[in-house]
Amino acid sequence: MIATQPTKKELSLGFLGVGWIGRNRMEAILNNTGAKAAVITEPDSENCDAAQKSAKNAILKTSSEALFAEKDLDGIVIATPSAMHAQQSMEALKAGKAVFCQKPLGRTAEEVEQVVAASREANKLLSVDLSYRYTKAFKAVYDTIQKGEIGDIFAVDLTFHNAYGPDKEWFYDIKRSGGGCVMDLGIHLVDLALWSLDFPEIKDVQSRLYHKGQKLTSFEEHVEDFASVAMTSEKDQAINLECSWHVSAGKDAIIEATFYGTKGGASFKNINGSFYDFKAEKYHGTQTETLVTPPDEWSGRAGVVWIENLLENDTFDEKTATQFIKTAQVIDRIYGR
Repeated sequence: MIATQPTKKELSLGFLGVGWIGRNRMEAILNNTGAKAAVITEPDSENCDAAQKSAKNAILKTSSEALFAEKDLDGIVIATPSAMHAQQSMEALKAGKAVFCQKPLGRTAEEVEQVVAASREANKLLSVDLSYRYTKAFKAVYDTIQKGEIGDIFAVDLTFHNAYGPDKEWFYDIKRSGGGCVMDLGIHLVDLALWSLDFPEIKDVQSRLYHKGQKLTSFEEHVEDFASVAMTSEKDQAINLECSWHVSAGKDAIIEATFYGTKGGASFKNINGSFYDFKAEKYHGTQTETLVTPPDEWSGRAGVVWIENLLENDTFDEKTATQFIKTAQVIDRIYGR
């Protein structure tokens, strides 16, 4: 499925949460590395049954505490509702396990900082499933920027409109989700922009957040389903974000990250409203050069890379951990926290 050479050493993993995302990540890891699924914890019996079709020898544990107590596990893959991510990640790290967690790592920057502190204290690798980093299309855009091919970046336009929105009710409860479409969708694009620009400090954030067309002034009752955010970096780069749930976009989804530089531009964008098919383009004046087109089976690639990193060095990574905090701090500022 994913063009990665199978690794030789067999790592033993625990999987906490095997709904469709957790199962997808598990299958990608099992199919493309030498890792094995030793333990699964999942409250839904149907999800357990589906997961055990791919992990026939995995044993079931009824609680996260029992999972973390398993002595022979090298790492834990966490794919539970957002409210649980920070606490479960900290508990896994304190138990001496490396962690691969779905985003967001925490509902606030404070939670993310606590998880990073636990990773540092345990000296165990912490990774987050920021999956769009691992698409071939965005990697082509990233490489184009890093090589200086489009000059100095002075503006970035980020868009993620999802015509449907989440189907789980907890996404719409800020206490459990941490936020609405920005936390669900925008976080991916904020990460891509900051990563591509080498994580500059953001000196100004102006956000307008809406619920069903009404500007939000309080998040006690509703989370935002539309966001328009203008950010400025310390280098005076303009970073603009729009994201939404349930918007009339005329298609299933619009997902784009476009970078404007002094020598040209580059863009990562979905094709025909797809959530999975992406292309990369490079611009010079009125000319468009296509860099990458589908197919690309990318959805579980971040987990595969985590396994490769684990095999090379399973200890705390200060650089990526700091990136998680910086992104979370920007998200907090978007919410006025």
